Amino acid sequence: MVDTERFHVSGSELVEKVKQLLHQGNIRRVRLLHEGKTVIEIPLSIGAPAAALGIMVAPLLAAIGAFAALVTECTIEVEKVEKP
Repeated sequence: MVDTERFHVSGSELVEKVKQLLHQGNIRRVRLLHEGKTVIEIPLSIGAPAAALGIMVAPLLAAIGAFAALVTECTIEVEKVEKP
């Protein structure tokens, strides 16, 4: 079962919030929305080793940081996998 959550954050909090969400481990997909439109979508594979996930996500975090510098507020939409 998939659960979707939304977080409204300021641009300065964006990168830290995304990092925090990625460390939870039960995330399937992260979307960054600005004015209702998807700007960046990060699909994550379930069960990916932490080291491999860190290597894959590092360039995306740099892109998110650049995006955060341009916006004052955005929405993070997270798809979480709930274990039965």
